[in-house]
This record gives sequence, C-alpha cells and structure tokens, in this order.
Amino acid sequence: MKFETTKSLLQIKEYLDQREEEILSPFATLSKDALRRYPDERVTKGHRQNFSIDSDRILHSLAYTRYVDKTQVFYLIDHDHITHRVLHVQLLSKIGRTIGRFLRLNEDLIEAIALGHDIGHPPFGHDGERILSEICQIHGLGHFLHNVQSVRFLDVIERKGRGWNLSLQVLDGILCHDGEIHKKSLKPKRGKTFIDLDDEMLKKTRDPGYELTPMTLEGCVVRLADTISYIGRDIEDAIRLNLIKRNDIPADCASVLGSTNGEIVYTLVTDLIQHSLNKDEVTFGDEVADALKRLRQFNIERIYSNPQIKKESGKFYDLFLRLFEGYLEDLQKKRYESVIYSQFLDGMSEQYINTSTPEEIVRDFIVGMTDEYFLKQCQLRFIPQKLPSRF
Repeated sequence: MKFETTKSLLQIKEYLDQREEEILSPFATLSKDALRRYPDERVTKGHRQNFSIDSDRILHSLAYTRYVDKTQVFYLIDHDHITHRVLHVQLLSKIGRTIGRFLRLNEDLIEAIALGHDIGHPPFGHDGERILSEICQIHGLGHFLHNVQSVRFLDVIERKGRGWNLSLQVLDGILCHDGEIHKKSLKPKRGKTFIDLDDEMLKKTRDPGYELTPMTLEGCVVRLADTISYIGRDIEDAIRLNLIKRNDIPADCASVLGSTNGEIVYTLVTDLIQHSLNKDEVTFGDEVADALKRLRQFNIERIYSNPQIKKESGKFYDLFLRLFEGYLEDLQKKRYESVIYSQFLDGMSEQYINTSTPEEIVRDFIVGMTDEYFLKQCQLRFIPQKLPSRF
C-alpha cells in the first residue's frame, strides 16, 4: 500500500510537470528543467516539483528566520507598523506571483526567488551594507553586496556549510534582482550555467556597477516587482513617521501612479502586465516608467537620505569595524569561548572552514546578525560605550 501511494504521488508530479508544458507561456521556465549543482535524490525521487522544493528549503533556512528582525529602511525605531524585511519579502512574493499568473509564468520559481532575494542583507539595511562594504574592502574581500551574499548563504553557508543545493534558476534570480536600479524593461539572458553564476558573483564583487540580467523571465519579474513592492510602502512608512506628508509626493507622479501604496501598486502591476503579455520580456509603458523613475528619486531625496533617520548612522561605522576586528582577532588567537565559535562555527563543515578565509568567516557571521543581536553583541563587547538610541 505504501508503494502504491508513493507511485500515485509520483504520477501526480509527472502530471503537474506535463500540465506546465500545456498551460504556461512558451517563455516560462518549466519545473522539470531546473538545474542543480549536485545530484539530489530527495528531489528526483520525491513527489514535489523542483521550484516548490526550493521555496520550502528557503522558508526552512535559518537565514529566513532572521528576516523577522532585519531592518527594511527605518532602523532603531520603536513602532509596530513600520515595515521589516520579512514583510517586504512577503509582499514581493505576492506581487510577483500575481504578475506571473497573468503572464502564465512559473509562480513557484517566482516565489522562491522572492523569498530568498534579501537573505544576505546585513543588520541596519542599506546603511549596514554600505558600512560593511567599506570594511570588507579594507580587509581585501572586495565590495560587499547583499545579493551576492544571499546566494552565498543559501549555496555554501546554510546547513552548517552544506548549503541547500537550490536550482540555478533560483540562485540566478536572487543574484540578479538588483531592485535598487531603475529599469523600464528586462529581457532574460538565457542559457547560463553554474560556471556563469560563480563568475558573475566574482565580477559583481569586484565591480558593483557590473550589470546583471536574470536568465529567466520569472527572474525579470521579481527584479521589477521588487521596486513595486517597496516604493509606495516606504512612502506610507515615512508618512507614518512624520518624515513627509502625502501632499509632498510630486504631483506629476501622483497623477500617473496614485498617491497611496495601494494605488501605486495597482497601477504599476496593471501597467507591467498589460505591456508584457505574450512577450519574452517584462516592461512598463513609457509614461508609467518615467513616473516611477521620478518617484524613486523623490524617495531617495526625501526618505532614504533624510537626516532625521541618519542621525545615528555615524556611530555604526565604528561599531561594525570594532566588531569585525574583534571577531577576526578571536579567530586568529583561537579564542574558542567567542560567540563566533559557539554560535557560528560550531559544527560547521570542514569544506566551509577550509575554503573560507578568517575575514570571510567574520563577514558571514556579522551579515547573518539581526539588528537586535548586533546591538547585543556590541553591548557585551564594548560597554560602557554609548550605543545608538532609538528614533
């Protein structure tokens, strides 16, 4: 009976794979075409489809668990209704799947990319990323970029250095999401391999301006939907914190996109779907793309660069640097009582330890910290130094 049940489940999987060929767009990525770095019997002999497995693996990763206390934009703020990174990721997943459904793309692939795209973000959002990048360059690691680190977490750090053996299509979409770069349209760069993935990660680390393009149309959807998911939401958060007023939104943007997050998301999603139907690209129309570009610039000037939310940022460089150099010294002097041993390296695979420099290990440990854990470690090491206060 157990054999018959397993056999029927595998038959359902075969049916679902065949159904994709019948109902999905000719530009969609089929689950059966997923590529993995290593053979994986749990995939080939299991009844779940490839990209659905990847979504589950990301959801069950320790790095995903830490999303809940990772800053999106506004850090050191005691407010229950400000967006944290876990909510941004969920919003992106939902928006991406909505677009994918209308374009007849693989929603499981979109979901997996969306769920994993920000896993490599350090504490304190983009300020933390900028600071850590400066420190990494000082220590010969090249530039730090959260999209590269997201792939590194899922591919070589999670599961104590064994990684999750996710599909190439998912890892590529995560690497290429670059949601901070404005794009009117994206056309996939198909035919990549794991060699290409590793090469692009290296090139991006050496040159942050190196442009990446997803290998799948699903990856292109996530990249454009990333902006859709945060642009209006960040405005709502800024209004809630009295940093801006709704009538500060440029009139020429509001007239095209709307002035609330709901209106902005609806307009952008609708426009993207309408201009991307039956095409091997995803694209906004000219009017909406121009309005989105102007709105993004408004967010940069009035929200992301607002001195009210940057008043404590100067203290963070010193904290990041001292924490980095402290853990590096712990490794060099083999201080096994340090948390970098007990809470990160304990049980880590020999492959990870043997292929990672001490500087890379310290970077990986700090990047994985939540905002609160980072501040706690600073307190333990640096008291009585005064830590940044909440906004």
